[in-house]
Amino acid sequence: MADPLKIGIAGLGTVGASTIRLLDRRANALAASCGRGVTVTAVSARSRTRDRGLPMERFRWFDDPIALARDPGIDVFVELMGGEEGAAHEAVKAALDAGKPVVTANKALLARHGVDLARRAEKAGVALNFEAAVAGGVPIIKTLREALIGNNIDRVYGILNGTCNYILTKMEAEGLSFDACLKEAQRLGYAEADPTFDIGGFDTAHKLALLTSLAFGTQVNAEAIHVEGIERITTEDLLAADELGYRVKLLGVATRSEAGVEQRVHPTMVPKSTPIAQVDGVTNAVAIDADAVPELTLVGPGAGGEATASAVVGDIADIARGQAGAPFGRKTGDLEPLPAAAMQAHKGGYYVRLSVADRPGAAAGIATRMAERGISLESIVQKHRGGKVYGGDDPSKVAGAVPVILITYATTEADIRGAVDAMVSDGYIVETPQLIRIERE
Repeated sequence: MADPLKIGIAGLGTVGASTIRLLDRRANALAASCGRGVTVTAVSARSRTRDRGLPMERFRWFDDPIALARDPGIDVFVELMGGEEGAAHEAVKAALDAGKPVVTANKALLARHGVDLARRAEKAGVALNFEAAVAGGVPIIKTLREALIGNNIDRVYGILNGTCNYILTKMEAEGLSFDACLKEAQRLGYAEADPTFDIGGFDTAHKLALLTSLAFGTQVNAEAIHVEGIERITTEDLLAADELGYRVKLLGVATRSEAGVEQRVHPTMVPKSTPIAQVDGVTNAVAIDADAVPELTLVGPGAGGEATASAVVGDIADIARGQAGAPFGRKTGDLEPLPAAAMQAHKGGYYVRLSVADRPGAAAGIATRMAERGISLESIVQKHRGGKVYGGDDPSKVAGAVPVILITYATTEADIRGAVDAMVSDGYIVETPQLIRIERE
């Protein structure tokens, strides 16, 4: 049997400690599968004294993760520190430039510097593996990069942030407000003290940028993604979705369109009949539409120490077996540039919730504005609940208004927004309209 593969790990938080435990627990199985042992020999973290529930004296300690990355006593550098700049970025570059394979769970780093790091790995002839960077324990990176190589992919989309999915699930199930569910998510540790990165859709965007590159052979470009968060979703929207046969999820979507490869993150209504609509709580899911495999959905834990460590160990095992393919499925010189596809060109169905002024001509005016843009309506629903306006956060603000929900057939973003803006200018709308895109089967 070959000599053991010596691992250096930078970052000993929940994932780092779980990775060491998993490597210990599966040591014999890994050796049998890989043809060599895998052992952690050196580590780096901010604190030497923190109790991690591990016998730390067996590892060589580095205060500087960059020094660990360059250390000739390790064969593979595992980066679990996080952050798109600073020590994480410099350490990964140092390891690759020193000819060492790298395993990372750092989606922010890859979303910003993925192409450059892949180029460095390619030059050194080593692996840059990042299964844990997207959807935790769900093996979506290898699925796109390896298992579906015989397919032409049309669309990849999914629930990529457990915090948002937990909040939307709880709002729907218990009828609680967004703010109440966010506080509960923070109490349970699902959301950070500053949750902006999650609820604003930016975490999902970083992950989507990596999936887009793998699915469509493009350069990683998170800046090209249209991003909306879930802050404006109300319990009224979730009730309406339920009655109309939908559920609301924050989705990251990458698809081929007439305008090019389109990337977007936003709250989305999905039919209840779809597998992704059934995914609740902190669970993640990724769906792929391809030609040879028309519909494939992978579901599993999107975060947590054990689930993420599982992906990290899988990447380490590939290196132990001598596997070192192109990080994004093809050579960096073959990755196509990816400019932002104009969101105004997006075409699909829309849910539109309006508070309409109760005065003569309002309904006709709305119909006229829709017709001017060539927008066909699948349904029109007018709702009242308990004598209060359905659809407003504060019914007292919209006294005399009529709540109206419109479901459109496929139209463009430019047309639906143009029609709604015209209604507002006409004075027909007395609250900020709510628009939610519909992702059909």
